[in-house]
Amino acid sequence: MIYLITGASHTGKTALSQRLLEALKFPYLSIDHLKMGLIRSGQTNLTPADDDKLTDYLWPIVREFIKTAIENKQNLIVEGCYIPFDWRKDFEEEYISEIKFICLALTERYIDEHFEDIRAHGSDIERRFESDEAALSKDYVKKENLRFTEGFTKAGEQVVLIDQDYEQVIDSLCHCRA
Repeated sequence: MIYLITGASHTGKTALSQRLLEALKFPYLSIDHLKMGLIRSGQTNLTPADDDKLTDYLWPIVREFIKTAIENKQNLIVEGCYIPFDWRKDFEEEYISEIKFICLALTERYIDEHFEDIRAHGSDIERRFESDEAALSKDYVKKENLRFTEGFTKAGEQVVLIDQDYEQVIDSLCHCRA
């Protein structure tokens, strides 16, 4: 089983992935780690700010990781924001049936009511730079969550909307087994 987890920044993708790793004992691939390895090694001239270009660059690599894991009957958690809205077009049905897709999104109401919590938990699993967290705006978080929600919904995907109790939603996703 492959867990393919995406969503805007600060939605808890990495936290969910970590909980699934601990619960299911599945290996975990962070697309952000792959991105930074390729950038730092000089394998690309792209920068962390090149989001759309990074999706085009990283997705073919990630897609083939997923196919290889499925072909070898291996479990894997793949997490990151660099997953195209139309990702399903790249897989035949025998692959799709082995992929559990999860897109996390925060509602505008949740962001309004919990913005300081969102900012405070930004480094729970992975270290974020304080300057990045200080520059994080409520409007940016709203815009990105709306972009992911609309993009994946338009592509026919279900989006897990977090509107009230964040922990309850994440716990419910961790209780589903492969």
